[in-house]
Amino acid sequence: MSQHAVWMTFRSMTADPSVKSQKLKPGTVKRIFTYGAPYKSQILIFLATVVIEALLIISTPLLLRELIDKGVIPKDPALVTKLALLVGLLAVVDALFNIFGRWFSARIGEGLIYDLRSQVFAHVQRQSIAFFTRTQTGALISRINSDVMGAQQAFTGTLSGVVSNVVSLVLVVTAMLILSWQITVVSLLLLPVFLLPTKWVGKRIQALTRDAFNLNATMSSTMTERFNVSGALLVSLYGKPAKEEGFFRARARKVADIGIQTAMLNRIFFVGITSVAAVATAFAYGIGGHLAIDGSITVGTLLAITALLARLYGPLTALSNVRIDVMTALVSFERVFEVLDLHPMIVDRPGAQQLKQQELSIEFRNVSFSYPKAEEVSLASLESVSKPETVDSGQILNSISFTAPKGTLTAIVGPSGAGKTTMSALLPRLYDVTEGAILIGGSDIRDYTVQSLRDSIGVVMQDAHLFHETIAENLRYAKEDATEEEMIQACKSAQIWNLISTLPNGFETMVGERGHRLSGGEKQRLAIARLLLKAPSIVILDEATAHLDSENEDLVQEALRHALKGRTSIVIAHRLSTVMQADQILVLEKGQIVERGTHEELIQGAGLYSELFARQDLTTNEKPSVTD
Repeated sequence: MSQHAVWMTFRSMTADPSVKSQKLKPGTVKRIFTYGAPYKSQILIFLATVVIEALLIISTPLLLRELIDKGVIPKDPALVTKLALLVGLLAVVDALFNIFGRWFSARIGEGLIYDLRSQVFAHVQRQSIAFFTRTQTGALISRINSDVMGAQQAFTGTLSGVVSNVVSLVLVVTAMLILSWQITVVSLLLLPVFLLPTKWVGKRIQALTRDAFNLNATMSSTMTERFNVSGALLVSLYGKPAKEEGFFRARARKVADIGIQTAMLNRIFFVGITSVAAVATAFAYGIGGHLAIDGSITVGTLLAITALLARLYGPLTALSNVRIDVMTALVSFERVFEVLDLHPMIVDRPGAQQLKQQELSIEFRNVSFSYPKAEEVSLASLESVSKPETVDSGQILNSISFTAPKGTLTAIVGPSGAGKTTMSALLPRLYDVTEGAILIGGSDIRDYTVQSLRDSIGVVMQDAHLFHETIAENLRYAKEDATEEEMIQACKSAQIWNLISTLPNGFETMVGERGHRLSGGEKQRLAIARLLLKAPSIVILDEATAHLDSENEDLVQEALRHALKGRTSIVIAHRLSTVMQADQILVLEKGQIVERGTHEELIQGAGLYSELFARQDLTTNEKPSVTD
């Protein structure tokens, strides 16, 4: 490569300004070391092996000095043989300690990463639903997998190298000073050539690494969205495979360009440092040769110093390169710590009580709610594009008050956007109210533990979610120890057993990602069977029969009758025919209850309910109700 080409390569090694402007947070390194506390004893043993190995490394040049000065020059074959065998024995012992030390460093490093990955996963699981509604799945997975893996590779690969090289460096310099301070001083004068460029290179590698991580997270999000069944279907139906490929190639090209820049920066730096080390060795030979001719040092000493010099610049070059790996690891750790520093919005109050499974009443007491701001629940770097908040941050619900006695069914109806689903999300504390309180069994739901509260509530959504596992595993998600008899009974009540019993693998049938191997009605009935296994005290149905055809709706309605029997229930419905027999109907509009009463009471009025009822022309096309 020409000098001009090298210069142009360096000029091109710049990252996105927004990425380069980022700084490592103070305390990041100290925080990493806190993860080593459980491994103190293993770290001490590892450090001991490193010191022993370093001593063995400098022993070989010193034995070489004795072999030349006292064996070869005096022509003592017995001593030559003895020292040669000793050198060989030390090489074997050194290899064993090297393996032993690497085993310890791997155990420590892998253990630390295991702790970190497990902590991140558990922490993300405790985040509120608001976090997941704003966060790109691919970007989040990248933090847990790619970033943790990046930290793992650098940490486990460099732990033994850093400690070993530092100890070796100290011992080598000490031995060289004892043998010849003149050659040692000349050799150390070149230290700035090794150390000064390291900081410059480290900053650029740090910026490039952040840029690459962000791009990889974006690519991961793209693949997550396009490779699931719904995404793939959308791309196919709109004829966009070529366009998607173009977008992906553009991002992949940027990652490749960054990889080339990083590789070139690493290589140019390494070659430069290695060349300086070679020149320094030549100086040592020249100066040492003159000292040997003058009789200031022996020939054996000269050979020993030059051998030690290789052990000086070797660790020094390695440590210079390790800084780059460490900077990469620090970026990875910092990105993981960003997730760990997010505080869950929904937590247990001090002294929270267990909510017992029993018939329970529900009361909304002057409840108002507005969605939290983005900076309160998420990270800008985990979202698709960092933009100013555009969603209306005003009240979604305003002074909602009602009581649902235990064992009764309360229906919530109203136009789209009225706040019906928001009300259902507040009950299991997917969000907390902004003002007012929600009471279950006469106590504020925030006085119960989140776990016991959610154990007492069963929810069936409009789009039932099933994991890409077997039917049995999806059912046992509600009750891990459910027997086959219990699952059969729940499926019979949910009107899905007739289908399962005809499948070749029965309960062991895989349902596909998000249950795509089942129809909408079949997924809903399986979700209801799962709810029946959970046996909650309170049931919430959020548009559970929306978008179903007549046959499936009849089956789902029959399943719901079993699910609601004897339980306090909240039913959100668009089709008013499904809630005509509810104990009370709440009509919601623009976040407020504008009407309440039974179907007969509301239909007699001239309000919103009667208007919606007339619009749906229910008198000529009624469907079976879950409350019949």
